[in-house]
Amino acid sequence: MEDPVGINAPQTDAQTGGFGSVESDSSALSDDVEKETNFSGTIVVKIGGSTLGSHDTTLRDLVTLQRQGINSIVVHGGGKIISDWMAKQGVMPRFVQGLRVTDEPSLDIVVAVLTGLINKNLVASMFELGARSIGLSGADDAMLRANIRDPELGLVGDIVDVNTHPIYTALKSGYIPVIAPVGVKSTEGGSGSPTLLNINADTAAGEIAAAIGASRLVFLTDVQGVLDTSRRLIPRLTERQARGLINSNVAAGGMIPKLEACLTALHSGGVSHIVDGRKPSALMDVISGKTLGTRIG
Repeated sequence: MEDPVGINAPQTDAQTGGFGSVESDSSALSDDVEKETNFSGTIVVKIGGSTLGSHDTTLRDLVTLQRQGINSIVVHGGGKIISDWMAKQGVMPRFVQGLRVTDEPSLDIVVAVLTGLINKNLVASMFELGARSIGLSGADDAMLRANIRDPELGLVGDIVDVNTHPIYTALKSGYIPVIAPVGVKSTEGGSGSPTLLNINADTAAGEIAAAIGASRLVFLTDVQGVLDTSRRLIPRLTERQARGLINSNVAAGGMIPKLEACLTALHSGGVSHIVDGRKPSALMDVISGKTLGTRIG
């Protein structure tokens, strides 16, 4: 996967020959120093609507971590709420290998629900609990630039570049970035209107964790963790074992993009966890080193 593009304003495809930005050696070195020095202990937390129930303490845990001086980045999904709104509009959701198929009418709903309804409710809830957080999306400052992943999936993006500047800016200002997984695909040559793309939240979390050089990536989901063929929890996986579960179809559906995201983060040195976020203090337990769910790496 691509490295972060740094803090310079993105250039057009005509200037760069593609999505990669042309940077001087000094600016690239500056980004490396910034990542290694200031954000080496950063954690990325992916949360989904299905985990935020009455017993969930994730948002309170994030407040506690912020007060302890730990930098956190939140990436959220919202599949169930999106499906509910699609049903209200008479649009039936379809999935291929755990990824939502997104046509143009569906994309309008996806963008409105993710960047508006869910993102702002999360930020407001965190404010009430005492957190300093700010809502962002992958379209802001072209944070998540992507290409069409597969025509069969429609307007679903495969991330090719992560602009870390808005994330660094939020962290340096004392905020928890709360990121909605909507990406942008620029038109050829930078002309015309850019196309928004639906990005799988698990995939986005993995790419952001890798770009930031996060020490941990934590998936808070509605299952125990990764299960074997006998439906027993697997407490730890190596990269080879994780790939084996994907290739053998033991891991299926929504677990596939989670494991793939963990492997993406692993290549940048981060440890990943897939845990049941419905349990009280699940996030704090993982960060404190308790054995919970499945660890990758």
